[in-house]
Amino acid sequence: MSEHFDTVIVGSGFGGSVAAARLAEGGQRVCLLERGQAFPPDSFPRTQHGLSRNFWDPSEGRFGMFNVWSFEGLEALVSAGLGGGSLIYANVLLRKPPEWFANDSGGTREPWPVTYDDLAPHYDRAEKRLNVQRYPFDKAPYDKTRKTQALKDAADRLGLEWELPPLAVTFANDGEEPAIGEPIKEARPNLHGRTRTTCRLCGECDVGCNYGSKNTLDFNYLTDAQYAGADIRTLSEVRRVEPRAEGGYAVHYVYHDIEGGDGHRDPRTVTCDRLVLSAGTLGTTYLLLRSQDDLPNLSPRLGERFCGNGDLLSFAMKCTGDDPSETVDLGPTYGPVITSTIRVPDALDGGVDGRGYYIQDAGFPAFATWLLEAFQIQGTVGRVAHLLWARVRAALGRSPRSDISAELADVLGDCALSQGSLPLLGMGRDIPDGTFTLAEDDHLACDWTIDSSKPYFDRVLDTMREITDAWGGEFMPNPTYRLSRVITVHPLGGCPMGRTPEEGVVDPYGEVFGYPGLYVADGSVLPGPTGPNPSLTIAALADRTADRILGVL
Repeated sequence: MSEHFDTVIVGSGFGGSVAAARLAEGGQRVCLLERGQAFPPDSFPRTQHGLSRNFWDPSEGRFGMFNVWSFEGLEALVSAGLGGGSLIYANVLLRKPPEWFANDSGGTREPWPVTYDDLAPHYDRAEKRLNVQRYPFDKAPYDKTRKTQALKDAADRLGLEWELPPLAVTFANDGEEPAIGEPIKEARPNLHGRTRTTCRLCGECDVGCNYGSKNTLDFNYLTDAQYAGADIRTLSEVRRVEPRAEGGYAVHYVYHDIEGGDGHRDPRTVTCDRLVLSAGTLGTTYLLLRSQDDLPNLSPRLGERFCGNGDLLSFAMKCTGDDPSETVDLGPTYGPVITSTIRVPDALDGGVDGRGYYIQDAGFPAFATWLLEAFQIQGTVGRVAHLLWARVRAALGRSPRSDISAELADVLGDCALSQGSLPLLGMGRDIPDGTFTLAEDDHLACDWTIDSSKPYFDRVLDTMREITDAWGGEFMPNPTYRLSRVITVHPLGGCPMGRTPEEGVVDPYGEVFGYPGLYVADGSVLPGPTGPNPSLTIAALADRTADRILGVL
């Protein structure tokens, strides 16, 4: 026998979590199904062995957080876990610029079905619930964050717009000054029942925050949903959805029983009057493609308008500043992963040519510095050999020094690679011309190449190179770019919104054309790139969808 709910929500990212909280608070009986596990503070692995097991592939008995997809032209990194992508993103909550609510492929400007004004009140709500704070760069010790100052200096030198973006990180309790490692004061216990602390500036945001300093969705929307009575089920992977003859929908999923370590799959079904798909761009699109036999009237636009939000990674290496003989310490391990951003204008803004983009500083955890230095095998071996030879000579001369601290320090080297280098993250308005299909082996396939967006990517690379030059560094694009491949952490599209079924899969409120009560609330509904980090826009759209379901709009 299946259980019946007012609304079933599939996925707990920036769409599903928002929908779950809003609908449960609105009095609906809500069930949220999340394929991944819950990750309370101090549960994210840091050892090499632990990280190697922290990937998602149930067919191989892996139920971790990172899920990597590989397609023609790109790789995509998404998350499996309670809180979705908020577990691994870099906390940035920028609004999509008002002028950028349009696509302009082929020289024709096509306004989106929603406008900035439509989303403005929903942006406000999401920012409040996510407790956004800007990096307190004007206060000690935060003002010692070298990568923040370095990006600001480069922006000033190049005449570019720089800012401290809103972050979903707690640096200070309400009404208090920022402080490192202070207990966060919560109005009520979070769903994990764990104490959180303010940001420790450790640069570990993207591998999971063990201190609870990130305002991930499990600490706000999902906690609120649970308090409002939502039934939240983890390790529950949805495989198929279908309409019911009597109305509403049936949701078929498997429960991954990992208590015994074998991940036994227990098939289950729940039914609902209303279904909200929020499994992410890849998950939702894949699920609908696999359910087409049960949902034959889906728009022919299903699978279209995919893009990677213009994501591009590069590296500024061994920066020296104005003195080529001295390595600049950029402090890549100090602070949250991203602290500041540069915005380069778009033709939609007027007065410039080309497609706009953002470039952000990107730190990394301290343990990554050891990996970076280990890659310099030749230098490390040489320094060790020099130390050993010096000790042999001292022993043979029967006059060994008793204090060899300096010699041991020399073995570590100058650390120019790890301390004088910084990743640069770019994202912006690439062309949403990718298409998802279902391959013969029932896998998700994506037809996307870099070709149509190459002028955009080259423009981003030029600015990254100019920033690196301003730092006196060596510029290195992501090696995959040389192979005409990129890596995206912001896959968007696949179930694009439109004004009609001929234009999109869902209407401007997220309801699927032809299927009343079936909604999509995640990045797949975006008809093009957001430009800046898309998380806040996805949350705002989901909040708007919840208003429509609750009869507010």
